[in-house]
Amino acid sequence: MEIKTVTGMDDDTLDDAELDVPQEPVARAEQQLRDYYNGSKGLIWQRQAIFFAATVLTMFYFDAYRSLACYGAVLLTEVIDFAISRRLDAHSRLDERQIRGFRRWILAATALSALSICQFVIIIALQEPSGGHFTPLFFLLSAAIFAAMNNHQIVSALALRLAIYGASFLFISLLDILREAPPMSSDHWLHFFTVLFSMYFIVDCSFVFLKNYRKNLQQMEVLREEHERTKVAYRAKSQFVSVVSHELRTPLTSIKGSLDLINTGILGSVPDQFQSVLRIAGRNAERLGDLINDILDLQKIESGEVAYKFAPMDVRDLIAEAVEANKGFADKTSITLIADIDGREGEIIRGDERRLMQVMANMISNALKFSHEGGKVTVGYSRTGDTVRIAVADQGVGIPENSRDKVFGKFTQVDSTDQRAFGGTGLGMNISKKIVEQHDGRIDYESTVGVGTTFFIDLKAWDQAKAA
Repeated sequence: MEIKTVTGMDDDTLDDAELDVPQEPVARAEQQLRDYYNGSKGLIWQRQAIFFAATVLTMFYFDAYRSLACYGAVLLTEVIDFAISRRLDAHSRLDERQIRGFRRWILAATALSALSICQFVIIIALQEPSGGHFTPLFFLLSAAIFAAMNNHQIVSALALRLAIYGASFLFISLLDILREAPPMSSDHWLHFFTVLFSMYFIVDCSFVFLKNYRKNLQQMEVLREEHERTKVAYRAKSQFVSVVSHELRTPLTSIKGSLDLINTGILGSVPDQFQSVLRIAGRNAERLGDLINDILDLQKIESGEVAYKFAPMDVRDLIAEAVEANKGFADKTSITLIADIDGREGEIIRGDERRLMQVMANMISNALKFSHEGGKVTVGYSRTGDTVRIAVADQGVGIPENSRDKVFGKFTQVDSTDQRAFGGTGLGMNISKKIVEQHDGRIDYESTVGVGTTFFIDLKAWDQAKAA
């Protein structure tokens, strides 16, 4: 459903025609209904406490049976409001006809509620002798201010409630004047004019709360429109990246395959002056392929297109497989890669094996890249409470302080110079972080420059009985 923002509305005036359902967006009308009842439900216990306290007070000083009867009438209107609220919650979306129907119900419930409260205060006033009628007028003033603060979402309901309260104000303030016909200099007339001033104050407060609510509602609609436009732009960007990456990967695979064939000598001997150039081209084609794959992975993760297949798995098996898969790279770099799992009790976690293998590969390859030749990288695990920690420790160059943004950022590397021994896309750890977060886990590192770095992921342990 398209949501349009109402523009050009003067903050100091409210056109009654704007309040009709046919002339305002259905989405806004529905939002007003839900805001009205959400606010009402949030204050239900506060209202009940006020009603009960007022009933107890008036039972002590006035007729107890009448006070209880009025309290029962007020509670009945609360039950009606609750029933309407339940019916509204049962609908996930409302059409124009349903909105009109709910507004009629709200107006009827508002009239019953206001009349019950006014009956309560008028009965108190009738039991008092001539005077200021402080107690009933204070109760009525409190009810009116409460309505102005909390029932401004639907103008027609607020206007109806305040009109009934206003009539009761006038009746109580004129009660002694009609009884005694006092002169204009008497306190009765002073009380009457004070009541008029209070009514003006209530109406003014109502407009202030109403205008603030309408401004907030319009701002929410603008934000919703911007959010929808942002989502459309993001989807377009994601589709563009996906299409371009897929289109690049096909010719790149062909180019890399051709370069590999030439470098192996299957197609014939390569002149010495060409060999270094071809090796550089092969490495760059491999880096470009890794970049395309990482961009595709990142795009899928950010757009929520990755389907995780969670299942119980043994941490020892995960580490053993990850170490075995990276043995070849370790041998090329003359670094010893060790799986510290022998003779240790297995720990079960719940995760997506393929995605966790991707995280392990990123951590291990990083450790190998930044280790010194002849060094050692150890992959192990431990358990503390309900948390299983999988750690990859190296004896490499270490990571400088305050580098976490670079380590886990997009397209960033701690060593971004041209002299670094191994290339990279700068996306591996960012992707790993997102994958671990989808497992309700945490990825981080501890490092000392010149000594080494330990990357680790913390995952919740899976109950052995449940795994079985």
